Amino acid sequence: MKKHIFLYMLLAVFSSVKAHELSGIITSEDNNKPLQGVGVYNKTTGAYTYTNVSGYFELDDISENDIIYFYQLGYENQQLVIVKKHLDSEINISLKISSASLDQVLIVSKVNVLSNFVNVDLKTSPVKSSQEILRKIPGLIIGQHAGGGKAEQIFLRGFDIDHGTDIAIDVDGMPVNMVSHAHGQGYADMHFIIPETIENIDFAKGAYYADKGNFNTAGYVDINTKRTIKDNIVSVEAGQYNTLRALSMLKIVDEENSKAYLASELMLSDGVFESPQNFNRINVMGRYNFNNYTDQEFNMAISHFQSKWDASGQIPVRAVESGLIGRFGAIDDTEGGNTSRSNFWINHNKQLDEHSLIKSSAYLSKYDFELFSNFTFFLEDPANGDQIHQKEDRTLIGAKTAYEHSFHLDDHDAQLKYELGVGFRYDDVNDVQLSRTLNRQTILERLAYGNIDELNGFAFGHITYKIYKWTFNPGLRLDYFNFDYENLLTTTYDNKSENKFLVSPKLNVIYAASPKLQVFAKTGLGYHSNDTRVVTANNGKKILPTAFGTDIGVIMKPVDRLVINAALWSLFLQQEFVYVGDAGIVEPSGKTKRYGVDFGLRYQVTDGLFFNTDVNYTYARSSDDPGGQNYIPLAPDLTSSGGLSFRDFGNFSGGLSYRYIKDRPANEDNSIVADGYFITDMNLNYNLKNWTFGLIVENLFDNEWNETQFATESRLFNEPDAVEEIHFTPGSSFFLRGKISVRF
Repeated sequence: MKKHIFLYMLLAVFSSVKAHELSGIITSEDNNKPLQGVGVYNKTTGAYTYTNVSGYFELDDISENDIIYFYQLGYENQQLVIVKKHLDSEINISLKISSASLDQVLIVSKVNVLSNFVNVDLKTSPVKSSQEILRKIPGLIIGQHAGGGKAEQIFLRGFDIDHGTDIAIDVDGMPVNMVSHAHGQGYADMHFIIPETIENIDFAKGAYYADKGNFNTAGYVDINTKRTIKDNIVSVEAGQYNTLRALSMLKIVDEENSKAYLASELMLSDGVFESPQNFNRINVMGRYNFNNYTDQEFNMAISHFQSKWDASGQIPVRAVESGLIGRFGAIDDTEGGNTSRSNFWINHNKQLDEHSLIKSSAYLSKYDFELFSNFTFFLEDPANGDQIHQKEDRTLIGAKTAYEHSFHLDDHDAQLKYELGVGFRYDDVNDVQLSRTLNRQTILERLAYGNIDELNGFAFGHITYKIYKWTFNPGLRLDYFNFDYENLLTTTYDNKSENKFLVSPKLNVIYAASPKLQVFAKTGLGYHSNDTRVVTANNGKKILPTAFGTDIGVIMKPVDRLVINAALWSLFLQQEFVYVGDAGIVEPSGKTKRYGVDFGLRYQVTDGLFFNTDVNYTYARSSDDPGGQNYIPLAPDLTSSGGLSFRDFGNFSGGLSYRYIKDRPANEDNSIVADGYFITDMNLNYNLKNWTFGLIVENLFDNEWNETQFATESRLFNEPDAVEEIHFTPGSSFFLRGKISVRF
């Protein structure tokens, strides 16, 4: 009997022992408003969570003497040592605003924690033009080759991504990439984004994320614009080559729960070329935010962008070397184009309870595009020349809803969070065409002309299971596509339709050994859709070529203000058919393999001095072709970018930045080589009260470089035979601009 009594007493004691909890509200010291997305991290156990829309957090498995960190970029870190009174109680934490710093970001078991460190780069050295937005992504290089109005050419992880075939780009949940575009699949024109409106950039490499779909093979980029602005700002830039840029960001609603601002941008430039670009671009965006700081937040934006330009195009090396034209001359200066995009998007977050959240977004975009190009000059038509005209008129509509829920397992030793989402995207593209033209005026022949309807419905789910220092994040994505093409060139009705269903599994495994060390392994399947004209022309073959990738890497902070990241990765792509928009033909590209190493370093030397560098090496080859004939044209094998920036040096701030790309093969046997380059830019600002006076210098050392290059077969006027060689767009020479801005 005594034994039974002792056993009952022992059970009673152990049953009374339970895991303790810490919860509370985190606010901003300057306005006492709740802060969303603040990290709460238990250094002792490795447990972590983030505040919701009401600033509320709940962290379990708390014991006396545990050390809790509260952190968010732009605020001073706070530390709390748990004592008995904190157990199972609510606390209030107030964070003080501070300049962005590397020590404000901890390495926890987050799947894409590297984005947080890159946003320190963004805060300490803001982008100064729409071209610079993507340059903030480690390992990503861009180039412009059509007068400043055309989307940039993108290079990442051994890809010549062209204008966006293998990187998914979003702005506030609205896709930037255009499927089945007149100029090429995945065309991503980011010029409708006003740089000063960017709040942060979320990015990751690889195809390992269930909520990311089409074009997410080499990686994704999500750009988030500012919900609110603290000050009004008016800015004017002027510089060489008749360049003028004007910007304004003005608050139009400033109430306790409702905020709204209007941003506008005007850009004019003739460019460095002998034939003036006559470039002009206008951007207008209105942004509204409602936050009740209790259980919901609503964001809405409406924007319009339009641009027009002339271009000198890509010129052959032989024309420059023979003295026929100068480096900034043109063979056909009637190239150019115009484009516009009007957008409306909404985002709504509803906190159902402390552990459940519904996120919804929707968008509507009206887009048109017209481009005149001439790559081969007089190869096809010796009399009239080879100018082509690409045009389309598009309506894009889509929506997505996701449900998140988190809870605890194993008596609070483990955390489990799942997200389930559904959505769709529909592109209605009318009068998409490719035509041969003369001086932009006369249509000589239509090569392709039709209407495209493309629908993508999708569902996704992923689980984040955290136990001790391990995080497991399996995911699954389901995609359905319907492709429809109506050929308007035929005299009889010619409409073809194909559909496809795809399943893409993902897995991320993370080991956070400490707040200063994370080791990760990632793998998964991704895809990019083929052009509707490819799909229907090939009777549905290879509709959604699959990409299989893996990453193994580490992120570490040896000291509070030094971050080092490194990764080994591989990526394999299936056979795919590519629609060549410039020729209106379908070409098979074959299977490809890529292996690479990424290395990055970010060091905050002092409170106001920052250094960052990224070096990326890739081995990229075709899998089907023999050795020596299997180079992937224009795929870079070595790139690097970085810079040194400073702030609060008296009234001065600024920095130097560089970008490097090594010589690379321009054709399959490497007999034609695209020259590499190393370019340095500089900016310097002087702050006087609420005024800022600045200088911006591109190509500081006035290097001669080719921004984009292609191996092209062409024939000049009166040349007897065609010649295949490098055709290039010269990079800008030394380019100086002055800037004055005022905040009020």
